[in-house]
Amino acid sequence: MTRDRAALGEFLRSRRDRLTPSTAGIEAFPGPRRVPGLRKEELAVLAGVSPDYYSRLEQGRQATISREVLDSLARALRLDDVERAHLHDLAAPARRAPMSTTTTQHADPGLLRLMTAVEHLPALIIGQRAEVLARNALLATVLHDLPVGSSLARFMFLDPVARERIVNWETFAATTVASLRRDLARHPHDRRLAALVDDLRAADADAERWWNDHGVRDYASVAKKIRHPLVGELEFDLEIVTAPHDPEQRLIVYTAERGSPTERMLPVLASWAADPALTDPRASDRSGGGRA
Repeated sequence: MTRDRAALGEFLRSRRDRLTPSTAGIEAFPGPRRVPGLRKEELAVLAGVSPDYYSRLEQGRQATISREVLDSLARALRLDDVERAHLHDLAAPARRAPMSTTTTQHADPGLLRLMTAVEHLPALIIGQRAEVLARNALLATVLHDLPVGSSLARFMFLDPVARERIVNWETFAATTVASLRRDLARHPHDRRLAALVDDLRAADADAERWWNDHGVRDYASVAKKIRHPLVGELEFDLEIVTAPHDPEQRLIVYTAERGSPTERMLPVLASWAADPALTDPRASDRSGGGRA
């Protein structure tokens, strides 16, 4: 069984396990149940395929799968749009061109101009494998200094600052794993991406648990709460812009609600970004007063 087909079978099984006959809108088949989720035979009936055919799908023994069957499975499993796209990618990974693993990434000029235009807000540009391609000084002041070429995903799981600063770290980190799973289905031949996933799973029990849940997400706008060591809790919504000529690049902007305490604090944080020494509590102590 190939890695692609194994991933397809695991995803189908995980989505089947989360559905019960009642939630799927059918009568349970007679006989004792070993698991709470749907039986293979029940899902096969819902999808309009034979039980033997569906078993071959989960076992990775079905070489070709039509779009019609995939759509039927998606409806039977009640997949959302991202999960449906993920199912199609797992079933036909060869249709997508391999992503470059050797070319150095450079931030899209258009996204860089946008990031400059919103310099009063924390912002960064990420590329393939959640690699940081650019970030402004305010992002470093608000969250952490993420150097160009570093990995946002590695920061989330391997740097203790992430758990210290991000109040809703668990939600945000789980979304990171789900996004990496989505990326790997799009680019199954990217060895560097696969190695990143393997490293995170080996190093962090939460990453391993969420990976085994088989959840998938596209990078999306989410809320983020940050516990800043000097000014306290900050609340942002993350807005994401994708480069029109390179969908692997995304500009992420931290926006604050108008009139909120976070918005009122941003000019102060921006002044600290202009003078990094001011963000060091020891500098405040030496000057005789705090800035929080």
